[in-house]
Amino acid sequence: MKYVVMVSHGEFAPGLHSAVKMMTGDRTDVLSTSLKDGMSADQFAENFKELVKDIKEDDQIILLADILSGSPFTNALNVLSEKGQLGNTLVIAGMNMPLAITAVLMKDNFDDLNVLKETLLSEGRNGLVEFEVASDEDEDDDL
Repeated sequence: MKYVVMVSHGEFAPGLHSAVKMMTGDRTDVLSTSLKDGMSADQFAENFKELVKDIKEDDQIILLADILSGSPFTNALNVLSEKGQLGNTLVIAGMNMPLAITAVLMKDNFDDLNVLKETLLSEGRNGLVEFEVASDEDEDDDL
């Protein structure tokens, strides 16, 4: 089985998980946890261990993190390393909604993790766009 596991500072990962659930439905293969204000890195690591305890050694994990090298990112990697699961884990930092939705909906369509990785990175990048608001000056000239 392939899992999507989201980690972050604050409520970002659980909030993104909630938003993704609205689009994809409630799924047992999507998990999230976060480093909350006042929580130690050790507490986060314990929460993460509990979160991933039922993931088997031969399962695959897509780990999505809010930022590269942050405490949630590094502690999640340490836990997965201790469990011997880093070799079956695709790790992406800088998660956003398009990336997360694509990971959840498309993860089982790719046997090759490199192709999946490129697809996810592309979706995440394409989700970043500038929206330009038209100026009201043109309308004012007509008055």
